[in-house]
Amino acid sequence: MKKSILLVDDFENTLFVTAFTLERFGYNIFKAESGKKALEILKSNKDIDLIITDYNMPEMNGLQFVEKVKTLTQNRSLPIFILSTEAKEEIKKAANNAGVTLWIKKPFKSDQLLEYIKKTIG
Repeated sequence: MKKSILLVDDFENTLFVTAFTLERFGYNIFKAESGKKALEILKSNKDIDLIITDYNMPEMNGLQFVEKVKTLTQNRSLPIFILSTEAKEEIKKAANNAGVTLWIKKPFKSDQLLEYIKKTIG
């Protein structure tokens, strides 16, 4: 069975490129342009294996999104990557404390991202 990944980013180009890359390697992709939309997708799709989210987004940043995801009982152990240009150590530490699995700096290399995904969900 294909593994499913939820991509969350307010920048359409990043969503498109990341989704295109991951779909080529056999992953089923859900896309959301905001944390609010991503929460709706999570509530209606119980088969998501990994979330990859941006940090800098309007309305709800990546950390706020992660905190909301972790309050949903069925999603407490769901792996979450943050893919961001943000580099402040205090934000990374807060993300780690909130349950983020991995912080990846943009721009990222596709082969490196795929390696992280394979190690995390197969």
